[in-house]
Order: sequence, then C-alpha cells, then structure tokens
Amino acid sequence: MDKEGSVKSAMGNNTIHKLPFLEIDRKTFELIQEGKKKIETRAGNQEYFQIRENDSIEFSCGGEKIIKRVKKISHYKNLDDLFVAHKFQEINPEVSSYEELREKYAAFPGYEQRIKKYGILVFELEEI
Repeated sequence: MDKEGSVKSAMGNNTIHKLPFLEIDRKTFELIQEGKKKIETRAGNQEYFQIRENDSIEFSCGGEKIIKRVKKISHYKNLDDLFVAHKFQEINPEVSSYEELREKYAAFPGYEQRIKKYGILVFELEEI
C-alpha cells in the first residue's frame, strides 16, 4: 500500500484506492452500496488525481466495505461547471435542489477552498 491508501490489484495493472466515509456520511455509503448513487464527487487533491478509469475504489464505513470500478472520470473547475454537466439527483439522490447540494459541499471543512484550488472530480461507478 502506498501513502495515498492505494494498493495494486492482483488483476492486471489496475489499482484499488481506499476512500473511507465517516459514520456521519453512512447514508451516502449505503446509496453507493445499493447502486442508487452511481457517481461520487470529491474535491481535488493529490490522492484523487491518482485514480484512473478502470481502477477500483474500496469505499468503507464503520467496518463495512464495498468495491466499485471507475467507469469514467470527469474534472470540473468549480461547482457551477459540475452542475451544468450533472443533475443534482445523480450527484446526491437525497437532495432536492442544486442549492441544497451546494450547502452540503460547504459543510465539509476546507472543501470550498480545495475546490477553488483543485476543482472537483466526478467518479462514475459501476459494479465489478
């Protein structure tokens, strides 16, 4: 495992990246687990820029783990660009508007600053 929490897969050159959820975000984890949330967004940072299409992501929350394959990656400069490209229901099926989604992003400490600096990544997920 490298310092970003990634390990080489036994299946070719694909990498498995570990992305944990805090217990407070369990609902998002469950939506991914149930296949109701097919895209995951993350404010850019060095770790997330290492993820490539066809890599796998191991999501974890409170001891539970699921693995999804990254079908496609998109990078947006800001939330406005993200919102032009994706419906808010795709990003988070639990919100009822772009404004509510924007507020959720703002609630993560340091997220707005990271988005301004690095943009926001979208990982389109599929079953393995």
